[in-house]
Amino acid sequence: MNWDTQQFKEKLEANHDFPCSYMFKFIVPISNKDALLDVLPKVAVKIKRSTSNKFISITLSVEIESSDKVIDIYKQVYQIEGIIAI
Repeated sequence: MNWDTQQFKEKLEANHDFPCSYMFKFIVPISNKDALLDVLPKVAVKIKRSTSNKFISITLSVEIESSDKVIDIYKQVYQIEGIIAI
């Protein structure tokens, strides 16, 4: 994933007062579900299957301490094949 982390960090800090509750939402092929769950913080997640049963969406809200931690999670998640962040 090629993205400007500094610009993303600035947007995060302009829109959130850390620490705060932050929502992550991803779509991933079902075959990569466990890889995604292994990367995410261990909190309750909402999982919804696509009508084709090929993909799932995973949504979670987590208390997060800084924009750097959000960016670290996204960097790890983007290593998973087929991931889409919403």
